[in-house]
Amino acid sequence: MLGLARPAAPPAPALTAPPPAPGAGPLRPMLSVLALIGVWAAGAALLDDPLRAPGPAQVLPALWEGLASGRMWADLGATLGRVAAAFVLAMGLGTALGIGLGLSRRANDWLDPWLTVWNNIPALVLIVLCYLWIGLNETAAIAAVALNKVPLVAVILREGVQARDPALAEMARAFRMAPLARLRHILLPQLVPHLLAAARAGVSLIWKIVLVVEFLGRSNGIGFRIHLNFQMFDITGVLANALAFVAVMLAVEWLVLAPLARRATGWRAAA
Repeated sequence: MLGLARPAAPPAPALTAPPPAPGAGPLRPMLSVLALIGVWAAGAALLDDPLRAPGPAQVLPALWEGLASGRMWADLGATLGRVAAAFVLAMGLGTALGIGLGLSRRANDWLDPWLTVWNNIPALVLIVLCYLWIGLNETAAIAAVALNKVPLVAVILREGVQARDPALAEMARAFRMAPLARLRHILLPQLVPHLLAAARAGVSLIWKIVLVVEFLGRSNGIGFRIHLNFQMFDITGVLANALAFVAVMLAVEWLVLAPLARRATGWRAAA
């Protein structure tokens, strides 16, 4: 009796990335922002108090006037410079500290209580101390912002190092990889999501603290302008200056951080 040949199993389908959702891209975030402005306008219309709760009809012309006159551009530039300097300093120090604590259990046991205390010191306390110790200058402003951000970055990166795949570390030791090669090909690809999380959290936290620093002790910047609006009880001016910087931060998110996240994800997959 002749046996019947078993039909060959169909090949497994290749794993491919799902197609992008319809409407994906910049259109959906822009529509979301427009919807938010619509909700804001509806709330202002219900309250019907332009002095205390100004809506887009009052704030957007004030924003345009500040931009057209050039006054707001100088303040935006000063604030963005402080944000960039503090971000680079905080990410560098926090990443180095977090990786060191994640790789050394003894160092982590010793310094973890210090990191917890540092992470729970109020931002206002560090700002005031930096101004008192260093003076009312640019160095103190940037140092105060960076010191508030370093412990958060260190905690995120430490958790990332501790969650790395131990099998990859064993493979690196078995092949006697050089330290730099091990860092580039083994450790950093696993830390990409944590680096991106620290960067995004850092941008959102740093620019808020920069405004407080400028509010308390600088003579330019968006925070300084908000201080002047506060003294004049100008709520429309406060919202116009805040909206200008929020728009800049949205542009940074859409044009810098989001593309960087996509590239870093591809680099991690190829590493």
